[in-house]
Amino acid sequence: MSIYDYKAVDIRGNERSLSEFKGKSLLIVNTASKCGFTPQYEGLQKLYDKYQGKLEILAFPCNQFGKQEPGSSEDIQSFCDLTFKTSFPLFKKIDVNGDNTHPLYQYLKDELPGLLGSKKIKWNFTKFLVDSEGHPIKRYAPIDKPESLEKDIEKSFK
Repeated sequence: MSIYDYKAVDIRGNERSLSEFKGKSLLIVNTASKCGFTPQYEGLQKLYDKYQGKLEILAFPCNQFGKQEPGSSEDIQSFCDLTFKTSFPLFKKIDVNGDNTHPLYQYLKDELPGLLGSKKIKWNFTKFLVDSEGHPIKRYAPIDKPESLEKDIEKSFK
């Protein structure tokens, strides 16, 4: 399997294949609207604007950590649009851990385990960088701010 074999439902209910992002690097992030890390949306948007055409940021809302993403798809979309003016792809709320883990996240966790080999996502705003050839190359902790990823992002372009 490769990253391009996975599909996900976007925030508007449309199934999208990750193969549509071939040739671009990806930053895949589990997000939440009511988290201490939520201001990272601003940094993510700045990266998206700066690397337009080379980088896609894929945001996957998740309510598994402190119930910090309780809203509907419409609520999440409205919050991101109004508060952070995001323009990168937002997807439907998913699980990133447990029995109902989205297959994309199972793949990412298998490819890039966390600290001490743990495959669990520890909190909102865990980030995965995938290079422009579709290879997962780095996993980042929630505390890693988007702006601190720039050097790795630039290296991920082939």
